[in-house]
Amino acid sequence: MQFVDLVSEYHNLKSELDNAIASVLESGAFIKGPTVTAFESNLSQYLDSKYTIACANGTDALQIALMALDLPRDAEILVPAFTYPATVEVIALLGYTPLAVDVDLSSFNTSVEYLENVITKRTKAVVPVHLYGQGCDMEAIMAFASQYDLYVIEDNAQSIGSTTLSKNQPKALGTFGHIGTTSFFPTKTLGCYGDGGAIFCQDAVLSERIRMIANHGQSKRYVHDIIGVNSRLDALQAAILNVKLQYLDKSLARRNTIAQYYNTNLDGIGDIIIPEVSSGSTHGYHQYTIRTTHRDTLKAYLASQSLPTNIYYALPVYKQQAYTSFFNQESPLVNTETLCQTVLSLPIYPTLQISQQDQIIEAIIQFFKNLE
Repeated sequence: MQFVDLVSEYHNLKSELDNAIASVLESGAFIKGPTVTAFESNLSQYLDSKYTIACANGTDALQIALMALDLPRDAEILVPAFTYPATVEVIALLGYTPLAVDVDLSSFNTSVEYLENVITKRTKAVVPVHLYGQGCDMEAIMAFASQYDLYVIEDNAQSIGSTTLSKNQPKALGTFGHIGTTSFFPTKTLGCYGDGGAIFCQDAVLSERIRMIANHGQSKRYVHDIIGVNSRLDALQAAILNVKLQYLDKSLARRNTIAQYYNTNLDGIGDIIIPEVSSGSTHGYHQYTIRTTHRDTLKAYLASQSLPTNIYYALPVYKQQAYTSFFNQESPLVNTETLCQTVLSLPIYPTLQISQQDQIIEAIIQFFKNLE
């Protein structure tokens, strides 16, 4: 068994994917071109986003978003401590100061309660991360940002296609903030077969600035108005994503079915805490993540049965050696530290079979029986 099976997904869509790739190869338009433009348009329509700018990867998307805001050099940026380091990496690269914020134990996401504890007079932006497949309470965060005159950049690398409420209506994650970002890394819910990313924006002027920065700061060919980077989604990846986008809702529904089967069979087993879905939100289950105080021994036991698991994440970002000097963390963030010691992600992908889930579930039940 694999933790993620990308090959079976490819075989399910093989004819469509092969035709899409061949079409790009026949066109000779490998950088930018109509295939990339079509994908940007299709994704905008899917998310109901006014502007979508494709780029080379999710980390670039975050960096370009921050560059587009032109923050003062001494700006502080609020970022959850329980996240992949790329969220902090771009802040450090641009010379800003990250401020670590705690997260909720049940949703794994940050909230206004924790943001309020950390904000200072130099804080200029907040980067909420929609972790594991579901979103932060974006209505509350946008109200908080408006109160303190902050920019909001959504890190939606793990929750594309998920929604949360805006004025009692579902709204796509990534479209609430001043800028939204995502990743199309192959294992993501919507993944390509290489690197890829995108940036979402609802403001015409800001979106044009983002597009310029992603293309060497050019307003037109060989006219460079601002400092930019070289970050482009190639047409082959766009062709793949155009196909897979058509099946995203079906994929999300399948992930939810798999998650509910885990929930039904793992609820009440040992001290396992199954993942919760926040009120008013949908969950894409990019990861299916349980919590247990026996995490490390459970992981080792499952490995001995050739059953894969992963830990996302074992260290708070403020304890990562590369970033300790950027944080002035006087005391640990209690919830973050708890999650780092207890989270364990189980296999979840659209082609995972019930028989495979049963193997995992039965092994987990046996593990806790052995503890009795």
